[in-house]
Amino acid sequence: GKMAAAAERGGSPLLSAGEEEPPLGLDSLVEEAAAAAPSAGFRLTAVRREPAVRLQHGVSGLEPLAWSEDHRVSVSTARSIAVLEQLSDIHSGGQEMVIHRTAVPAPSTACLLKVGPKKEVAECKEKFANSMDPTVSQTFMLDRVFNPEGKSLPPMRGFKYSSWSPLGCDANGRCLLAALTMDNRLTMHANLNRLQWVQLVDLTEIYGERLYEAGYKLSKTDTPRGELGDFPEFQRRHSMQTPVRMEWSGICTTQQVKHNNECRDVGSVLLAVLFENGNIAVWQFQLPFLGKESITSCNTIESGISSPSVLSWWEYEHNNRKMSGLIVGSASGPVKILPVNLKAVKGYFTLRQPVVLWQEMDQLPVHSIKCIPLYHPYQKCSCSLVVAARGAYVFWCLLLISKAGLNVHNSHVTGLHSLPIVSMTADKQNGTVYTCSSDGKVRQLIPIFTDVALKFEHQLIKLSEVFGSVRTHGIAVSPCGAYLAVITTEGMINGLHPVNKNYQVQFVTLKTFEEAAAQLLESSVQNLFRQVDLTDLVRWKILKDKHIPQFLQEALDKKIESCGSTYFWRLKLFLLRILYQSMQKAPSEVMWRPSHEDTKILISDSPGMGSTEDDQEEGTSKQASRQSLCDTGKGMDIDDTADDSLPQSSDIGGREPMEEKLLEIQAQIEAVEMHLTREHMKRVLGEVYLHTWITENTSIPTRGVCDFLMSDAGYDDRTARVLIGHILKKMNKQTFPEHCSLCKEILPFTDRKQAVCSNGHIWLRCFLTYQSCQSLVYRRCLLHDSIARHPTPEDPEWIKRLLQGPCTFCDSPVF
Repeated sequence: GKMAAAAERGGSPLLSAGEEEPPLGLDSLVEEAAAAAPSAGFRLTAVRREPAVRLQHGVSGLEPLAWSEDHRVSVSTARSIAVLEQLSDIHSGGQEMVIHRTAVPAPSTACLLKVGPKKEVAECKEKFANSMDPTVSQTFMLDRVFNPEGKSLPPMRGFKYSSWSPLGCDANGRCLLAALTMDNRLTMHANLNRLQWVQLVDLTEIYGERLYEAGYKLSKTDTPRGELGDFPEFQRRHSMQTPVRMEWSGICTTQQVKHNNECRDVGSVLLAVLFENGNIAVWQFQLPFLGKESITSCNTIESGISSPSVLSWWEYEHNNRKMSGLIVGSASGPVKILPVNLKAVKGYFTLRQPVVLWQEMDQLPVHSIKCIPLYHPYQKCSCSLVVAARGAYVFWCLLLISKAGLNVHNSHVTGLHSLPIVSMTADKQNGTVYTCSSDGKVRQLIPIFTDVALKFEHQLIKLSEVFGSVRTHGIAVSPCGAYLAVITTEGMINGLHPVNKNYQVQFVTLKTFEEAAAQLLESSVQNLFRQVDLTDLVRWKILKDKHIPQFLQEALDKKIESCGSTYFWRLKLFLLRILYQSMQKAPSEVMWRPSHEDTKILISDSPGMGSTEDDQEEGTSKQASRQSLCDTGKGMDIDDTADDSLPQSSDIGGREPMEEKLLEIQAQIEAVEMHLTREHMKRVLGEVYLHTWITENTSIPTRGVCDFLMSDAGYDDRTARVLIGHILKKMNKQTFPEHCSLCKEILPFTDRKQAVCSNGHIWLRCFLTYQSCQSLVYRRCLLHDSIARHPTPEDPEWIKRLLQGPCTFCDSPVF
């Protein structure tokens, strides 16, 4: 299509792409004035969120921080990738964020790229190292791609870059992690149980093998180059398989033809890998990704960009047609979009030829690109905002497809930072971009559409006001934009640099509690697990205030009345559970610390404890006073208990309403859980009715579930009654009871959570199928809320599909 390229800055006349930008002096003055008085609508108050997580090793690579869609933060360090998983824990009353920590260790051996037969490579290396031509010997000896294990140089340890796949790629339906080590090994990892990461595939090795088999030619028509013994050819073979960056596409659908010629839709995902010579390998993986056998194809595209530095996917939807391409940036300045032809992917189109977004070789390196899909309010269509960090400036480009073809508006935002931008991150939901330089200054840029293109409203977040004097090494924004994670080390103190660096990941809030609550109520995803950062902010507020704010309760009740979605019931359950936690009395001492009841400790000096005369009573009186400590502490913050820790005379009177309040909340929790169980039971029965001729024994206790639903006289749901009537008609008089595997007695269905046989054997019930789990192994949801059985080979497809569901109470995935 035709291309209208227009560069636009503020209110200035349109510049053509080749014209010079105005000098920065004036801009920065205007900028300071703007920073002093940002518009009232966008005032951001950043608040520190505990805890800060100390890293064991120094941070390595560019953009060392990434935040996945399933709420895991990865940090590239010199020995491993530290992974911090944020949980919105319903069982803990502590106000700190709950973070579960794991790590992906760096490989123990150096990665040598495959450039030819082993023996020949060793001979060539010897030859180049001892060459009389210093341009060859020195280039060879000092190049870390040729010599990753170092010999005279220190070994290359740590990670260069890590990238998270979209949600739904591994066997548990969560994100995969692609990791690139400093010595160019590109691997993919999955966290299949709670603790350990498994390497699924080594892509560097597979790609090297492919190149070797093809004789290092990319296409059949490629002319054969020189021998491996020629230094330029030796360099070429290395640079064509040295990854610079890798990025995941969104999940797309492909069609697979089965043996009986039926077509079925299969999810797949693409990983684009940018190499040093400008080539891009596009790997296609079938989902769920299990390992080497899930690789569908690998195509190599030549970008024609010299010294490439970064890439990003461009995914654009226009009139239900999906466009895709790859945005590539260079260390010398230019940025362009390359077409990507996707074979066997339904509904995807691409550009006819590459589109240049910025063509100047101005030596401003592009080191981060983000592509954000937005809706254009004036043109009434979807558009893509591409932002790239170039030196200390942000380059932006707005792409939209109109009848005239592809429109490209581009410009730079200047005067944001006085030092180069070290890290950039974007909140995909509203298009807000955050940039940071190493001096602890973070800028928030909010795109505002004008009738022609757009402008940015921006404001400064000084991390020194939150954390004190710090240096920053990377930032990442959480999936729903509630938190900003920052890697910090100590800044200058009294004009002096710190003697040693302690790297830590710290968290800052970007939203207020009210904004988080509103976003949860208006959510389009309707899944609590996918909005953990928002639910965590709400959790923090309720634990602090010990009540659910009135406006939230009213708005939620309105939603529940007006709309049939169970999501709002789950949100209500979450709020009630947190409220219950906030009212629990604080444990008087740390659970894991051993109690020294029997050792003689003189406790007469401790505040608030009466001195004990008799040594014999010391242990008991200590226990008693500790008991009184917790009882009074029940209704207050733990901090308040120190002041009046002696039991007051009103203690007994004051305790009753508290107990009643807890019982009342417990009853509400029970009622909401019951509602959610019944709704899910209806869904399960619907599946049973649809998928069975007569409801033969499908490993779902159909009769038990029906009886359980009908047992409560107060429960009158017409759909449930009609459905049960149909099912019982189908079943006739058959019952198919479940039997206890220990004593063969019948397991009655009296309780939704467990089954107890007449001999007292207790089995937990699978909350997805309501079958009793009578094997030793079963799965648990992430928050330990409920359990589910493993699918068995004899289960029909529809039961396997049911078993893939998330927890019916907290939406979290099941392991």
